[in-house]
Amino acid sequence: MKKSGTLKRILRYLGRRKLLVLLSVLLAGCSVALTLYLPTLFGDAIDLMTGEGSVDFPAIVALFITAGGVILLTALTNWLMNIINNRITYGVARDIRNHAMKKLQSLPLSYLDSHPEGDTVSRIITDVDQFSDGLLMSFTQLFTGVITVLGTVGFMIAIDRLIALVVILLTPLSLLLARFIASRTHSMFKKQAQIRGEQTSFIQEMTDNQKLVRTYGMEEENIEKFREINERLRAAALKATFFSSLVNPTTRIIYNIIYAIVALMGALTVTFSGGAVLTVGGLSCLLSYATQYAKPFNEISGVIALLQEAIACAERVFELIDETEECADGTLELSDPLGKVELESVSFSYTPEKKLIENVSLTVTPGMRVAIVGPTGCGKTTLINLLMRFYDVDSGAVKIDGTALPLIKRKTLRRNFGMVLQDTVLRNATVRENIAMGRPDATDEEIIKAAKAAHAHSFIKRLPKGYDTVISPASGLSQGQRQLLCIARIMLTLPPMLILDEATSSIDTRTEMKIQDAFAKMMEERTSFIVAHRLSTIKDADMILVMNNGNIVESGTHESLLEMGGFYASLYNSQFA
Repeated sequence: MKKSGTLKRILRYLGRRKLLVLLSVLLAGCSVALTLYLPTLFGDAIDLMTGEGSVDFPAIVALFITAGGVILLTALTNWLMNIINNRITYGVARDIRNHAMKKLQSLPLSYLDSHPEGDTVSRIITDVDQFSDGLLMSFTQLFTGVITVLGTVGFMIAIDRLIALVVILLTPLSLLLARFIASRTHSMFKKQAQIRGEQTSFIQEMTDNQKLVRTYGMEEENIEKFREINERLRAAALKATFFSSLVNPTTRIIYNIIYAIVALMGALTVTFSGGAVLTVGGLSCLLSYATQYAKPFNEISGVIALLQEAIACAERVFELIDETEECADGTLELSDPLGKVELESVSFSYTPEKKLIENVSLTVTPGMRVAIVGPTGCGKTTLINLLMRFYDVDSGAVKIDGTALPLIKRKTLRRNFGMVLQDTVLRNATVRENIAMGRPDATDEEIIKAAKAAHAHSFIKRLPKGYDTVISPASGLSQGQRQLLCIARIMLTLPPMLILDEATSSIDTRTEMKIQDAFAKMMEERTSFIVAHRLSTIKDADMILVMNNGNIVESGTHESLLEMGGFYASLYNSQFA
């Protein structure tokens, strides 16, 4: 994304707060006007005490009282301006985060599967934080600085046009230097943000898989890997910060020269004109304005460095927001489906160069229990992903009750499927809320009934707060207990179609036998797809699909497949030999 395009998008977010931005600019103008008015008051006070024996104390006291009022009013104006700038900045940051999160909900799973989680998290959290810091500094210093420069030039012209002209002519030199340095730091800050995202991703991976790391003794290797990423981040951050920090000292040198020229020219003018052209008080004002004229440029130079980092971070967030969304949703509601599922010449692969499912056709009548078996990587779970439309087929069609999936609204399609996966997914919420995820309006009696059907009620009652216990990584639930809660979730919703993907893989044999009985009752008159490696659990299936290398190589009942003596028989006998 081009830098100019990023700036335009940021301005569009700011455009939604036109009134606040206008108010911020007006307050900045008031603050600058009041600040620039002070040197005039002090210059007048100096002129009232330069003559011998002619100090006008009452007038000086009146000027100081006025100056005190101006200082208080300036402080109030700055306070209000900071409040408004904070509202603008963090409002924009909130909107960008909301848009990024909304986009995350509509991205295809292929994007999430192919991008590190930590990098995505870093874009939404860290990069937006860095962006908001730069934006806040821009509002706090950039507007005020620009108005200060214009105001001081106006006051200097009013006092002495020649000196003001010299200041104006020397100013572009510093601006050209600042622009030259800033234009070369943008890519450095972008690289820094990318490495920071890589680091966040690595840290998340290590914390999520700490047991695996310790099991295989990978601590030293991971520390070394982290050191390598951390060193790259240090080098990138140091380079970006070093080059961006050159702006301030280079502009400061130029403005010190300007200050010296103003002081010299002003002193000569006062001396040779005898105060007729420029008074001592006027020289004092000029020197004060020269200082105030230089100060915004030094501040703006620092802001430019922050803006480079902010824009680089904004680019990364906008890259996420601009990602292609899922294919268009269907328009048809799937209500009370019979459960007839058809696959017509379906082909699919995650990457074009590696074929997976090719030309698969299948018809499942309502109420059938279909088991899907085969070696790891043969396409069992992929077939489930296509049924749920987590992925769209490359060719062919998947149909429910004769309607192709792309014509059906995703929400209604998935609402009619109940899934229990090998990987348990629980929210950071109470046990009750986790079970009722599919039916938030369920009563306590219905939730408890579902938990009993899943044989989870007994261990839930032993938890510190029972059904009100909040589930978190520190809650101490075993993998088997977490899987029972996922089963209870399905027992509560009882959808017309079921998908059980190694649903009892983490449960002990005795509990599994009881749950299998509950599953058998639940699957009555419901179209069910069961993915299993333990072939003993799918003997009663109406149809067993045997997959290998993305194709259905055999299908039939348990007995008929054993009689065939083919691939299924080989798999079965290998487990019970």
